[in-house]
Amino acid sequence: MRYGPIDNKLFIANRANLVKNMKPGAVAILVSNDLMPKGADSFHVWRQNPDMFYLTGVDQEETFLVLFPDAPLDEWKEILFVRETNEKIADWEGEKLSKAQATAVSGIKNVQWSNMFEQMLPAIMFESKCCYLNTNEHARYSSEADYAELRFERKIRTKYPIHTYERLAPIMHQLRAKKHEVEIELMKHAASITKKGFERVCHFVKPGVMEYQVEAELTHEFLSNGSRGHAYEPIVASGKNACVLHYVVNDKPCKDGDLLLLDVGAEYAGYASDMSRCIPVNGRFSPRQKQVYNAVLRVFYQVKANLKPGRILRDNLKACQEAIEKECVDLGLFSMNDVNNQDKANPLYRKYFMHGVSHFLGIDVHDVGNHYRPIQENMIFTCEPGIYIKEEGIGVRIEGNMLITKSEPIDLLGHIPMEVEAIEELMHSK
Repeated sequence: MRYGPIDNKLFIANRANLVKNMKPGAVAILVSNDLMPKGADSFHVWRQNPDMFYLTGVDQEETFLVLFPDAPLDEWKEILFVRETNEKIADWEGEKLSKAQATAVSGIKNVQWSNMFEQMLPAIMFESKCCYLNTNEHARYSSEADYAELRFERKIRTKYPIHTYERLAPIMHQLRAKKHEVEIELMKHAASITKKGFERVCHFVKPGVMEYQVEAELTHEFLSNGSRGHAYEPIVASGKNACVLHYVVNDKPCKDGDLLLLDVGAEYAGYASDMSRCIPVNGRFSPRQKQVYNAVLRVFYQVKANLKPGRILRDNLKACQEAIEKECVDLGLFSMNDVNNQDKANPLYRKYFMHGVSHFLGIDVHDVGNHYRPIQENMIFTCEPGIYIKEEGIGVRIEGNMLITKSEPIDLLGHIPMEVEAIEELMHSK
């Protein structure tokens, strides 16, 4: 792995918290992600099932986890199954974890080879009162693709049709939303790598460079600092391209006089950072660009201040929308008279701000969590207001990663320049 060892107290604590939320006599079974075919004999870059990683730290395919806290045998209470290395695998792919290494990573004492999973499963199932299974229950997930958890769910229900089954996802969403101190440190490190990428780009960008060249500079810096790369498809959008929210083709030239919107973030040890900044291609904001940018920055600070324990994310979005509406009036995009006569079902600000302002952040960029429950200490959210003026070719989004504390939130990206003057100064420094 490109990252250093993670203290297994994280995974031990995560499993203990899960067990506290399971029903008496229940067993929980998790499976690792598939290797997804790309074409011919190649596969897409593999990434571990986030819940499997959260509970074990094992970053390896063909992994199974069984948690059975009320098992009749102590050795059944936690069982980790990992792929056994052989000479061919070692020659072609590199060695996999030994049992001792898997124990060191996860803190699980009973480690078996993956081919033992099917042999041991019947006895465990017959002793359990119910079984927790996992699927992707993220509110924004929409895909026709089959995946390992779904196949396992169908298989086990067919084999044990009169057992009782429970959903694991609601428990995992609750647990993963609050970050352990080890997770917070990993996310701070991801943010520090993102900072280095941003600084590199600020020294690189000038009129005539291509968006994909900017992406390459970021990728170089991320990989050079031990990241697996981008935590998500990078958005490098110059001029009017910044008004396309998920612009990822990154294939246009950066022109003199344009703003360049960067929505990028490094991943480190499985954890994401998520940054948005806008920089002037020629190194200086025009008066209008500065006006729009500072409008978004004011909203950013207002939204940030509202991210406190006890608040509800959806209420924060409403406050953000009201602030954006006021800024749009001040920018001359519409008047208060227009606001007073607008269609309430289709408010005018939506032309210029059409997305949310905060999402959970963690192992997944759009991490799991409940948007309807009160914010709690040690949760981490993005804060990302924006204003997009297509007719002027200006799109501005500013984004930080907010660690919730008892008082003011801490922006994990706060060490990355955000004010107009600081950005211009960085772009002209060498």
